[in-house]
Amino acid sequence: MQILKKTLFKVASFYDKRKVGENGRFGFRRSSELMLLYNILDVMIKKEIILPKKSVFMDLGCADGRVNVFFSYITKASIGIEIDEWSLEEYEPLLANLITTIKAENLPAPPNNIYLFKGDVLDLSIYGKIKEKTGYGIEDVDLFYTYLFMYEEIAELLRNKAKKGAFFLIYGIGDIVPRLEGFKYIKLCKGIGIYQKVKR
Repeated sequence: MQILKKTLFKVASFYDKRKVGENGRFGFRRSSELMLLYNILDVMIKKEIILPKKSVFMDLGCADGRVNVFFSYITKASIGIEIDEWSLEEYEPLLANLITTIKAENLPAPPNNIYLFKGDVLDLSIYGKIKEKTGYGIEDVDLFYTYLFMYEEIAELLRNKAKKGAFFLIYGIGDIVPRLEGFKYIKLCKGIGIYQKVKR
């Protein structure tokens, strides 16, 4: 567990140095701060929001795959969907640099359980492709993640397609916490809204 924590700290530090903010190269892109996820990971495990090596994770709008890389160490499968090809193209070069960095400190590379797909998260056909390649459909996912963008549309998708009990993490929640029909809000930390689907 100590090696895992050290590795995840290094992964979070690596990607957090490579943020793209509101004034990024296209003027709108934002990156999740992995250290925020790192700081609440123990609580998420304790509250069984994530079950190590059992949970299936899906990032709905994964950009360069950084959140997928982070969760790959903890989950059974780490799946991401991204509509912007230019953003997805950054995944492999960044991953290669990360592996070089952490191997220099004798830390393990990410597991071979990351699957990233180009597509629209609201287009149901992408989930058929994902199931065909990974064996996991949207109904099999335990933990969903997205940035505070289109969260209402994604919540609607999950209301209709996700299993009861699935968790939905929304990055970027501030002082005002949105209510989502069919979901129970779990207060954990400022910056990330955690919801659990309570209705079928």
